[in-house]
Amino acid sequence: MNFPLYIAKRYLFSKSSSNAINIMTLIASGGVIIASAALFIVLSVFAGLKDFSLQFSSFVDPDLKLLPSTGKSFIFSEEDKLKLNEIDGVISFSEIIEERIIIKFENKNLLATLKGVDSNYLNVTNIDSMISKGNWILPESNDVVSGWGISNNLSFGILDFRKSLSLYVPKPGRGQLSSIKSAYNTVLVNNVGLFDINEELNSEYVFSDIALAKQLLNYKERQISALELKLKPEANENNVRDAINSKFYNKFSIKNREQLNDALFKMLNTENLAIYLIFTLVIIIALFNVIGAIIMMILDKKKSLNTLFNLGTEPKTIKSIFFWQGSLMTMVSGLIGVVIGLLIVFLQQSFDLVMLTPDLAYPVRLNVFNIVLVLATIFALGIVASRIASLRITKALIKGN
Repeated sequence: MNFPLYIAKRYLFSKSSSNAINIMTLIASGGVIIASAALFIVLSVFAGLKDFSLQFSSFVDPDLKLLPSTGKSFIFSEEDKLKLNEIDGVISFSEIIEERIIIKFENKNLLATLKGVDSNYLNVTNIDSMISKGNWILPESNDVVSGWGISNNLSFGILDFRKSLSLYVPKPGRGQLSSIKSAYNTVLVNNVGLFDINEELNSEYVFSDIALAKQLLNYKERQISALELKLKPEANENNVRDAINSKFYNKFSIKNREQLNDALFKMLNTENLAIYLIFTLVIIIALFNVIGAIIMMILDKKKSLNTLFNLGTEPKTIKSIFFWQGSLMTMVSGLIGVVIGLLIVFLQQSFDLVMLTPDLAYPVRLNVFNIVLVLATIFALGIVASRIASLRITKALIKGN
């Protein structure tokens, strides 16, 4: 057995002659346990919050969205439709027209995004499950479904056929306008439903039938602005991307759900990194106690070290003893902390110990990567701290000079 490691184990698990050093060692070990458990729990909470935030985007965002590489729209012919149907891994797709519009109700105006969808849209997304009041639009109708935020801002409800909404889109072209009226395409619609997803989407989108969107924008028969795809659960996204690019010669810019919500993903990742760095700083502070405990142990064992030195043990080997002692202390404490963190996260998942609202438990998610990250952080910082503490040993200290 490695001699320094053997002695380090004996020192670590045996009591010191000084009760104060024993207490200091327990405090140092407890600090690492609490810090590592806290880091793991917080990372698990952020993983849960990330899933909770992103689950709503799955109701309106497809697995893949095809946008034109140039311009705002493109012609999607019957031949193109056959090509897309031939791609393995695609279950269904929906033709989309998306454009910024002005909504007017009585004397109030609001900028929003109109999303015209075909009858296949509900096979691609689950937006209809998020309608909290009213119904989904009927094909070939002037119905729209709005977000709660738009409804609140303009003060309209559902199924009020006496008071229609007016949708405006600027007409394309150049030159002077003879009147404001001639500058816009206009259509009257009836709001038949309200969806409730999140604050941003509730205040942004209005859904209509694709025929109404084409009428408002003066689009041609086969002209659309995007295609939204639903993939098979076992489909390889990269293979589907390659097949699309091969068949359509890089005609489309292809985005998955993460790329469609890149701002949200960046925010969540930034917050996660900030929390990790803050709690890593807490661990570093806790490891100062480990350094202090090791130094106190060195001073307490001076006579034993002198004996080892006289028996022929080199100062370098004696340094290794306390390096291993500090490393083992942080590793064992880190493992205990992670186990405690795992237990707390498991209990929260199973029994909803902490609630966000009376009906919603605080979301957490067990993640193997977080376990590895916490242990790697603890082990790396513990090795550095142990190295710093072991440097306190010199030949003069060992001899008692």
